[in-house]
Amino acid sequence: MPAAGTETTSRRRLTAEIWIVLGLSLGQSAVYAVVSLIARLTRPERLSEQTATLNASRSTREYLDLTYQVLSIGFALVPVALALYLMSGPGRSAVRRIGFDLAQPRRDLLFGAGLSAVIGLPGLGIYFLGHALDMNVSIQPSTLNEYWWTVPVLILSALQNSVVEEVIVVGFLMTRLKQLGWELPAIIATSAVLRGSYHLYQGYGMAIGNMLMGVVFAYFYHRTKRVMPLVVAHSILDIVSFVGYDLFADELGLP
Repeated sequence: MPAAGTETTSRRRLTAEIWIVLGLSLGQSAVYAVVSLIARLTRPERLSEQTATLNASRSTREYLDLTYQVLSIGFALVPVALALYLMSGPGRSAVRRIGFDLAQPRRDLLFGAGLSAVIGLPGLGIYFLGHALDMNVSIQPSTLNEYWWTVPVLILSALQNSVVEEVIVVGFLMTRLKQLGWELPAIIATSAVLRGSYHLYQGYGMAIGNMLMGVVFAYFYHRTKRVMPLVVAHSILDIVSFVGYDLFADELGLP
C-alpha cells in the first residue's frame, strides 16, 4: 500500500499533467473561445449575422500559405505527443492503453462510420436551428484558395482536429480523471463541457451541440476503451464538412 505522501505526490502530478496538457492545447482554445464569444455578443451585429472561418488562408502566396498550413497542423499535434508520452512508461504503451492503435481496424471503421452517422445528421439540425434562433454564427469551413494542395490540406486538418480532440479530451483526460478517483458521471460531464467550451467561438448553440456529442463519445470510450473509432467518426464528419464545402460551395451558392 503506497504511503500517504507518495499518493499525494501522485495526485498532484496527475493534476499538474492535466493542466499542462490542456494549457498547451484545448484548454487554451477554450479560454480564447470564451473571449471570442464575448466579443461577438458585444458587437452590433446579431450572432447569426457573423461568420467564423475554420480553415483560413494565411498568405496570398501559394507555397507560403502551404507552409503555414502544414506547420500549423504539425505543431498542433505536439500536445498529443506530450499526452501520450506522459501516459507511457516501462512496459506500458499509451496508444494501446487508450485504444489509439490499429489493433481492430474493421471494428474501428465500422463503429466510427456508425457514430458519424448518428452524430452528423442531428448535428446539422442543431446548427440550422441554432442559427435560426440567433444562437450560432454562420460557419465557413474553408476560405483557402483553390490550389493543387487545398483538398489534401483540408483532409490533414480534419485528421489533426480529430486526433487532438479525441486523444486529449477523451483518452488522456478521462484516464487521468479516473486515476484521480473521479466518478464516471463527473468524468463524462467534464470531458463534454470541455469539448463544448472550445467551440464557443461558433456560438453557444454549437457549444451545446458539441457537449451532447461529447457525452456520446465519452460514454462510448468508457464502454469500449478505444479512442480510434472516435477519431474515425470525427475525421469523417470534418472531412465531409471541409472538403464538401470546398468542392461544392460555388455550385450550392454558399458564401
